[in-house]
Amino acid sequence: MTSQLSQHLPTTHTSRPRGPTLPAHRLPDLPGRVAIPGQSRGAPGAPSPLERFNDAPGPDAERALLSCLHSPRWARLLAGHRPYPDPASLLAAADEATYDLSPEEIAEALASEPLPVLPEDTYSAAHTALNAAHAAYEARFGHVFVLCLDGVPANETLDRVLDSIRSRLANDPEDEHQITKEQLRLLARERLGKLAGGTGP
Repeated sequence: MTSQLSQHLPTTHTSRPRGPTLPAHRLPDLPGRVAIPGQSRGAPGAPSPLERFNDAPGPDAERALLSCLHSPRWARLLAGHRPYPDPASLLAAADEATYDLSPEEIAEALASEPLPVLPEDTYSAAHTALNAAHAAYEARFGHVFVLCLDGVPANETLDRVLDSIRSRLANDPEDEHQITKEQLRLLARERLGKLAGGTGP
């Protein structure tokens, strides 16, 4: 009976200890062998501008932020809330911090704002008209005129600036303060977007 059963049992093999296997990168290049994902990865790429900003030392991050809006508290707030998962989160935080600026902080930021940049080929008479408009604006409101020109074609810059100054000269000081604050927010957002995208200051 035993001999009859043994005919139907599978042949057993003696277990042998396995020798050392080659590491994955030393495996022979066998036909049809598919590399696992880990083998296909190259060296990690360079960090993105946002990653560099997230990883920068605090003082360096604050200096970069001050180039977008000259408000030390604004810069400290944004630098202190790093890391940001994406540029949209950084811009949202910047908007929130700008809304919280006091009138004194707005005045401090305005004191460091340059005048809107005109195209290099702007004729001299236009500069004269623009200087007079700026002087009238500063005499009325006590600070420089600011305007975000993001998306405005270069050949329309002069007309946009002059039209904006002339129309805003008619504003009540309190209304103009709110408009100015909004323009500062837009300017900071534009510059910060360039910074996070690698093309900013």
